[in-house]
Amino acid sequence: MNRLGVAAEPFTVNYLTDIPNTLKYHTHYQYEIYYFYEGQVSYLINDRIYKLAPGDLILMHGMTLHKALLERRDVYRRSIIHFDPTYVAKHIQPSFTGDLLLPFTELKNVHLSLKGAEREECEALLHKLAQLMKQNNSYAYQKSHVVFLELLLFISELCQQPMQSQHSSTTTKEKHAQDIITFIEQHFRQDLTLDQLQSELHLNKYYLSKTFKEVTGTTIFQYFLERRIYEAKLLLVDSQATITDISLEVGFKHLAHFSRAFKQATGWTAEQYRRQHQLLD
Repeated sequence: MNRLGVAAEPFTVNYLTDIPNTLKYHTHYQYEIYYFYEGQVSYLINDRIYKLAPGDLILMHGMTLHKALLERRDVYRRSIIHFDPTYVAKHIQPSFTGDLLLPFTELKNVHLSLKGAEREECEALLHKLAQLMKQNNSYAYQKSHVVFLELLLFISELCQQPMQSQHSSTTTKEKHAQDIITFIEQHFRQDLTLDQLQSELHLNKYYLSKTFKEVTGTTIFQYFLERRIYEAKLLLVDSQATITDISLEVGFKHLAHFSRAFKQATGWTAEQYRRQHQLLD
């Protein structure tokens, strides 16, 4: 169990971690905050390539395909935070702030270059958050939530101008892709068909399918499956429910289908995933 008495971490901090052996295109349900310190790196997000410089901050709606490209493998320093947007909305964001997830939901993927005081503040927050996450006590865990809130407020302030520009430049396709994501979030435990989406969103199903792939880099059904698997991962470490009950809870009618999908998505069986993450916590 973790420091709150549950096993799933609402956000993870990989602070100045080692260079991974493989750098693959990938997606994930969590939102991502990526901060770059040093190296010769380009970052691919869907079909866009960003040449990174020290102080660059990237915010991502995780289901967008992304990948780092290293021109040199001897130097690559960055920090990455993955977080559960549902947890943030329910447990971290206070009532007196605006929607702190807007930079991620409206901008989807944004590249910011920080200089001077902004860069110093961002790096200080990341360092403080990383230090707190290393400590195994409830006060450090609670403080980490406060620092993470401060980081989200910092990001929200940075993104005010980009979001104002986005309001006037958001395309119809992007809006329709977001409508699909919103619908899936509300109904991922139920069966989904393109005919159902067509009926609910009043748009041609072939247009919806093509548009979603263009905007997010993944298919509607791959996103739908990833959302179910992510929920299953939370339940595996957050509850004592049987794997069969969890598979039913997240929408799979047959355990065999769930088992195949989970193994393909995570590399583990559901039982292996539960044991491994309970041990880590």
